[in-house]
Amino acid sequence: MRSAKRWASAGISISLVAASAAWSQAYPTRPVRLIVPFAAGGPGDAVGRQIAPGLSEIWGHQVVIDNRAGANSIVGSEVTARAAPDGYTLCLPSAGFTINVSLYPKLPFDAIRDFTPVTSVTFGPSILVTHPSLPVRNLKDLVALAKAKPRALAYGSSGSGAPSSHLGMELLKVTAGIDIIHVPYKSMAPALVDVLGGQIQMAMPTINVTLQHIRAGRLRAIGVTSLQRSAAAPDVPPLADQGMPGYEANNWYALFAPAGLPAPIAEKIYNDMSKLFQSQELRDRFAAAGMEARSMPPAEFAAFVKREIAKWGKVVKASGARAE
Repeated sequence: MRSAKRWASAGISISLVAASAAWSQAYPTRPVRLIVPFAAGGPGDAVGRQIAPGLSEIWGHQVVIDNRAGANSIVGSEVTARAAPDGYTLCLPSAGFTINVSLYPKLPFDAIRDFTPVTSVTFGPSILVTHPSLPVRNLKDLVALAKAKPRALAYGSSGSGAPSSHLGMELLKVTAGIDIIHVPYKSMAPALVDVLGGQIQMAMPTINVTLQHIRAGRLRAIGVTSLQRSAAAPDVPPLADQGMPGYEANNWYALFAPAGLPAPIAEKIYNDMSKLFQSQELRDRFAAAGMEARSMPPAEFAAFVKREIAKWGKVVKASGARAE
């Protein structure tokens, strides 16, 4: 009797796996909603609108952008968490998704339990820049100056909790053991204006908004925040290669689904994103914006998300950062 039950149970499991695989092969059979938890016209929206046409073509069904901005991507993420886990609602948050866990005292969802990490889409390093009047040429010089003059230097960010411009700098401070004053702005544009004007000494903006100023000599590039050199600024060494091994503070965008998404569908989405990124034209468009198109397999990406949550949790605690 027990043997019969085991065989019956195994038969049911095999049937479910087969059904799930068949379902994933048919997926999608109707339009897919891509929730972009940011306002239209911003960087996150641009990433979504770059990948939507290609996925629509591969799938034979339209990928519809649904902008749900608010609360540093929390509004759109909550809508996603409450949706059916059938692959027809996807979300495109940034690295801030993993930072919000520690930045906000209470979220309306659990970042691990309520989502299925599907695949990464883009990674974009920032670049540490200083005003040319600051007597530093590299990270070693900057750290030495900051240690010699604690709290005499200031950096500007796009606001408390920003992945690279704020917490990337805080990670640098913690790692190097230096004390530099944080000056938060409402966006990166006014912070960069004040660095250019010499009101503050440095910032860590995205590469694409700084290149013209670096080339003109109005800003000095110290290092990029990725582990490797960026194709957008190949002459600028990573901070990780300047006495700070392992330092990394990329902003990224990625696809998440509600918890319970069948694994075969997650794998299909990842595989189709990989096909999409075979387009040199698309990779070039992302590169022009200072981003690298890169899709991780679901299991690898899920592990990456957990590491990011742990990493930025330590930085938020050490910096005392609070949600604005």
